Amino acid sequence: MNISVFCASSHPHDKCIADAAQELGRRIALGGHTLLYGGSNLGLMGTVSGAALEAGGTVIAVIPTFFSEEIINSQPVSHIVRVKSMAERKEYLIAHSDAFIALPGGIGTLDEVLEVMVYNQLGPLRDPHHRDKPMILFNVNGFFNPFLAQIKTMNDGGFFRSGRNAAPCVADTIADIFNLLK
Repeated sequence: MNISVFCASSHPHDKCIADAAQELGRRIALGGHTLLYGGSNLGLMGTVSGAALEAGGTVIAVIPTFFSEEIINSQPVSHIVRVKSMAERKEYLIAHSDAFIALPGGIGTLDEVLEVMVYNQLGPLRDPHHRDKPMILFNVNGFFNPFLAQIKTMNDGGFFRSGRNAAPCVADTIADIFNLLK
């Protein structure tokens, strides 16, 4: 299975989040899955991809060409896919992944999560053969609770159709993630 991981290119203040990223990368590799990610060695991106590589996994970096060659080549990976823009990176990840996992992150991570949610909600309108792809929020220390509360507020107000599979799945542990992926 090809699994995209969305996460920060910065280091969190909470060491538990970095530890969770490392364990996630390791478990993806040990499960025989391919990790796709944003391509940097910075922050959680470097942590999750480095752990997957260290565990013998296949890691595909998808990175826009406007980043410097130093950043593009900063992390050893199995394969680099160079794209023109952040939008093209999201399109590539959605097209080439079977599932998505979001670690705690910033606005870039949130943008990627929302893109997958919209893909799942509108996919059948664009493609009659569309299949939803799971979007799993790895809710380390309740990080995504405010986001989940906002989704509930949108749903309660009639602005979000929770009946479609656009709503993300929530996992508090790595075991929960892999149970959701079965």
